[in-house]
Amino acid sequence: MEYTKLGKTDIEVSKVCVGCMGFGKAGTMLDWTLDEERSAEVIKHALDLGINFFDTANGYSEGTSEEYLGRALKKLVKRDRVVIASKVYFNEGRLSRKAIEREIDGTLKRLGTDYLDLYIIHRFDYDTPIEETMEALDSLVKAGKVRALGASAMYGYQFYNMQLAARDNNWTPFSTMENHYNLLYREDEREMIPICRQMGVSLMPYSPLASGHLTRRTWESDSLRGRTDLVVKGKYDRMKEHDMAIVTRVAELADKYHCTMSQIAIAWHWYKGVTAPIIGATKAKYLTDAAGALDIRLTPEDVAYIEEPYVPHPIVGAIDQNPPEGAVLLDKAEK
Repeated sequence: MEYTKLGKTDIEVSKVCVGCMGFGKAGTMLDWTLDEERSAEVIKHALDLGINFFDTANGYSEGTSEEYLGRALKKLVKRDRVVIASKVYFNEGRLSRKAIEREIDGTLKRLGTDYLDLYIIHRFDYDTPIEETMEALDSLVKAGKVRALGASAMYGYQFYNMQLAARDNNWTPFSTMENHYNLLYREDEREMIPICRQMGVSLMPYSPLASGHLTRRTWESDSLRGRTDLVVKGKYDRMKEHDMAIVTRVAELADKYHCTMSQIAIAWHWYKGVTAPIIGATKAKYLTDAAGALDIRLTPEDVAYIEEPYVPHPIVGAIDQNPPEGAVLLDKAEK
């Protein structure tokens, strides 16, 4: 495993991050999540591979993702050997001071720890002043509950304005951006990614494999997730006809390098300067595969070839308004 630092912090993370949305009580948010025993098996395998970076959220499976992760880590590893990230937004009060102060305590309790390495705002809150949010987040850092801050999918100008608020008031800025980014969705290359590079912010994209579309030669999947996950369909199906050309080229490069398609897709992220793509593994072998991608070195010609068919996509990730209270899944397709 290889390691790097988050943003301008001294927090050292593996170049693969384990996404924990797939851990938790099935049916509370998604039908295909792993129970506690199977979640622990995947977590142990990650640690055995040298992966030390785990990303969860307060809203994943009604908090059971945080609970499963926390209990597994407590049994398997010393707290200071892992980097735990969690998120806030899909909760009552969104990113208000009151909500942030309440939600961090709930997250810490569920994880069984007295501090979080990275606290991420899950979306932009249209109802709370930026200054209120940034000051509340800064107070968590000052109190020792959080080591560093991050943001997730939003528009570039929103992220920039929040960073300016932190700078102008001497509050803690964001060190990471967890955005929607992969070979089938590259809209953040226009604004968000250049802003992050300018500000020394690390990229830790979610859906680096486009929810499995970059792992196989066919669009459809017979897996439980493939049959039931309406969010995946809502995020990707409308651009299927365009995106299959990219999928085909990824498959061609996998043949060229005698590796899996997912390893090509992940290696592309590191070529593009990503710090740690988030791998939402529900099987241990997926993490083995991701770690193996570190051995793949794409050439500029390879990258140009797989990027060439890309066309502009509708925005998926950033939102134009807060969703209804209680919503935890966005971009769902109709059944």
